[in-house]
Amino acid sequence: MELVWATEELVIAGQPYPGFPILLWDSMESCIPANQFLRHYLLRGVIGSKRSWPSTGRALYDFFSFLQAHEMEWRDVDRGEPKSLVAAYRDYCQETCELAPSTIRQRLTYICKFYEYALKEGWVKRLPFAYEERTVRRELGFLAHVDASGGKAMAYDVMPRSQKALPKFLSMAEIKLLLAAVQNPHHRMMMRLALHTGLRREEIAAFPVAYVIDPDKAARTERNLRIRLDPFDGSGMVSKGSKSRDIYVSRKFMAELYRYVTKVRGERASLSKTSKKTLFLNQSGEPYCDDGKSLNRIISETGKRAGVKVHTHMLRHTYATQTLVSLQRNPASGLDPLVFVQRQLGHSSIQTTMVYLHLVNEKADEAVLAYDDELNALAELA
Repeated sequence: MELVWATEELVIAGQPYPGFPILLWDSMESCIPANQFLRHYLLRGVIGSKRSWPSTGRALYDFFSFLQAHEMEWRDVDRGEPKSLVAAYRDYCQETCELAPSTIRQRLTYICKFYEYALKEGWVKRLPFAYEERTVRRELGFLAHVDASGGKAMAYDVMPRSQKALPKFLSMAEIKLLLAAVQNPHHRMMMRLALHTGLRREEIAAFPVAYVIDPDKAARTERNLRIRLDPFDGSGMVSKGSKSRDIYVSRKFMAELYRYVTKVRGERASLSKTSKKTLFLNQSGEPYCDDGKSLNRIISETGKRAGVKVHTHMLRHTYATQTLVSLQRNPASGLDPLVFVQRQLGHSSIQTTMVYLHLVNEKADEAVLAYDDELNALAELA
């Protein structure tokens, strides 16, 4: 079994689909059932991002490879054994591969969707799993009072139960160690932007240099400056779901960003023959590609040197947690700390942001009081 990624030559309904997943048998013939499902599932209007392509393709590839290695046929849903094909694959992921629960749940979701499609197409006579009613935590909405579900929902019976762990974040001591271990000034500013704003990895990679201004010449006196993240303003900004939002950065940190643009960024910008829109450039003078995936390596390797286990998204968790604590300890007039953090992070629902409130309640004694000021103090000492 092989998993390959399409080039521009894959054209569907007149449109090229480079990067689309394609499954091949060992004979290099198309795995028609899987590929037909991938086209059906991934090209629907509800799938708004190509970022779903790799995970869906890998899930199907891994499942079919598992079946092939154990000499099982995907159509054999009536095996006459207590454990179904999908349940056997789930146990393989848990016990042999020791995959993270979230990874297993994601893969099983795609595999169950594949079998639902196969049943609809008449490829199998029944599903290799059943549905069961489970208790779920729903996001509270305006019409929550008329919800008659009783907190119940139907789920695949092969799906492991969700165990939501609180996000991990860095303490101020760990932040100091991390920033002290950064040897590259470009990487340092990248991490500081994440810590000061809570931006997602792809947002950091695409952050436009046009958003950076000289606060002393902007005729603005406020302590915090508003930045409009707009994927449609021509700056090249990228955001989740292509949604615009406003974020706030301190005047002092904006001055640091401006200094980086005028004094440091040119070292890499000069390596390219054309002007680039992004604030951060790689060692070749080009923007970071693949939604900034290489940022994970940069940050984790820096963490290893500092003796701190960290990844890019943990910096976002750190910003959210520390900022929420700071606002709760030093309340501003008329400002709801949770709503502010929600808007900064770009969460569509405040229920998503509330996980940080639970985290703060558990870790309150370890939290800092003035997060942004301490980060700026670190910059002055560097």
